[in-house]
Amino acid sequence: MYNLVGTSGSASNAGAHVQDTSPLEIPNALKTFSWKSLFFSLGLAFLAGTATCAIWRAGLIDSLQSAFVVNVNPGEVPLQSPQPWLALLLIVAISTSAGFFVSRAGARRSFLILGMGFLATAASSLITSRYLKIDILFAPMALGAICAVFVVQLYRLWLIDTALTDRVNETSARTDIVDAGLAQSRLTSGLKLLQTILPLEEAVVFEPNDLGALVPCARLRSSSNGAREPGRNTIWRQLIELCDRAVETNEIVLASAGEIDSLESVAIPLRHEGRTVGALLLRLRESFDQSDRRLLSAVGGQVARNLQREEARKRKLDGNLPAFVSARTSHHRLHAFDVISGVLTENRFGSQVLAETADGFAIAYLDGTLGYVNPAMLWAARLNESEAQESDLFGLLDRFRAGVFDEPSIAVRRVLQSGEPYQTELKFPDRSQTLELRIALATDRNNANGSPGNGNSARPLCFAIRVRDVTRMKEFEQLKSDMISLMSHELRTPLTSINGFAELLALDDKIPEESREFLQIISNESQRMSRMIDTFLSVTQLERADKKEVTKIALRLDEVVREVLATVQPIAKKKRIRLIEQPNSHIPPVAADKSLITQVLTRLLENAIKYSPERTAVTVSTVLEAEAVRVIVEDRGYGVPAESTDRIWEKFYRVARDGQEKDEESTGLGLAFVKEVVEQHGGSVAVESEVGRGSKFSFALPRL
Repeated sequence: MYNLVGTSGSASNAGAHVQDTSPLEIPNALKTFSWKSLFFSLGLAFLAGTATCAIWRAGLIDSLQSAFVVNVNPGEVPLQSPQPWLALLLIVAISTSAGFFVSRAGARRSFLILGMGFLATAASSLITSRYLKIDILFAPMALGAICAVFVVQLYRLWLIDTALTDRVNETSARTDIVDAGLAQSRLTSGLKLLQTILPLEEAVVFEPNDLGALVPCARLRSSSNGAREPGRNTIWRQLIELCDRAVETNEIVLASAGEIDSLESVAIPLRHEGRTVGALLLRLRESFDQSDRRLLSAVGGQVARNLQREEARKRKLDGNLPAFVSARTSHHRLHAFDVISGVLTENRFGSQVLAETADGFAIAYLDGTLGYVNPAMLWAARLNESEAQESDLFGLLDRFRAGVFDEPSIAVRRVLQSGEPYQTELKFPDRSQTLELRIALATDRNNANGSPGNGNSARPLCFAIRVRDVTRMKEFEQLKSDMISLMSHELRTPLTSINGFAELLALDDKIPEESREFLQIISNESQRMSRMIDTFLSVTQLERADKKEVTKIALRLDEVVREVLATVQPIAKKKRIRLIEQPNSHIPPVAADKSLITQVLTRLLENAIKYSPERTAVTVSTVLEAEAVRVIVEDRGYGVPAESTDRIWEKFYRVARDGQEKDEESTGLGLAFVKEVVEQHGGSVAVESEVGRGSKFSFALPRL
């Protein structure tokens, strides 16, 4: 069950999905006025007036003309008519004027003006003929005006019909609606779906040909036994007659085993939007279960939509003749409308799916009207359906006012201006609930307005609002935080004691040399576990959602590099590794926490020294990029295998090199810490490595 809601009194705005139009909007597509059409309309009106003059001069409307003049009595002065050239000018002028009015204002809006002019001219004709003895040629002028209105209006209807036909043809033939191989594959896929739930021996989809006879267009057999050629045996003709009955009655028709052959046959009419487009024949090895009727009707509707897609691909609307004078064009356009209707029906399935999700979803149009609200959103907002009908975007968001989210209009404005989603957590202590709210703009990237280089080139369609209940997740995070605190206090203390007592015992000269070696192992391992715990706590603290903000200052990375190199120089000397700095005097500062960035660079340098052979060099470079400053640590060490480069940033992952065991001294947390710190600063990490040639680790931070 899903809910469609709109503003009060605007139920027509409700829909299961947001409908889209291409950049060519409907009003423009049906616009009939242009200078070209105006000149063409005036030309048609002029021709209508000229034709009327010819009819009048031929005397074909004399009887009509006599009806609008007062007959002259014997002995009176006869009626006078205008000179032929003047009469021709009057008739053509009146016809052209009438055509101009219709071309600019349309027949309906011109009806009042033209009707009043008709009555006034008719009265004038009677008066002037009675008292002035002048025939103003009302009948030919009226006939010319009527003919001009008719041909100009017919031309306008032809323009609208052509535009509409092209529009329908363009929409129904879009590649995402109709694909050359998609329709046929969907037919076959539908038959395979039926095969999974029914004891099918054979399934055939029929569609009518140009003569209205049913012909097969898709077939699925469970085996090749008993294959028949269509139309060459009695059984096949009886099966087609069964399908004909299903199409005529619009009901499922059943033929029991023995009526046609040993199989049970079921014919299902394929209908969509009240129109039957074919039939589906099923040949069953077992008896038909009547409870499957509902399922077969639904599958038949889907197969009908697939048939309409295939028909739209094969045929193209003919825009040469208007639909109101061409039965063929009207039929094709009706079929194209059926295709569009089928696509709209399938698009509504999305709202049905959202109705089943645990997260709350709502769609709001760009005028603030709510287009769709699923039941989970109604529950989260504490709304019922009638209240949702009267609400809008801001009315819905007002239900989630809490903490920093006290002005929904500010969040909506930020989303509209930047195009970036707005996301926040809302805490409701009174009901012990934490919700995650996300407001985003849904965009149409297929029909983008703007250049590809423009970040906001995708055309906005609507607002997408999502509300997720994260109460249990927050409880788990709190449990995790408590566990980390427990580890911090309960594990560090015994490890410190173990390490301290091991060192004290090692100082006792009475302890044998072999035992002293064991004590050293205990001391080293306890120190390693302490380092692992410290690193794990550092990474976890950075990952926690409630982590404290880092203290960012204007920091020059080249100066940090120089300080860290001096710190790790003793470690490098022990392995006879030379540290090389490549300074850059044109490095702008970045906003960063000096302590954290120092730890990042220290860990990268210690790794480079640790995994490099003796008598090699480690080079540290600071380079300026377009919008960032990058620090590169390059070594000539063992390198990282290609299959491990994407995983080395994961927690506890350690590289296993060919012929070597994983480094047991490594905690597998150092690079995870580096990545977490850099990303928290809005930067990125990267690695380039070649086994046996060395590695190049780097991180980049946004420049000020």
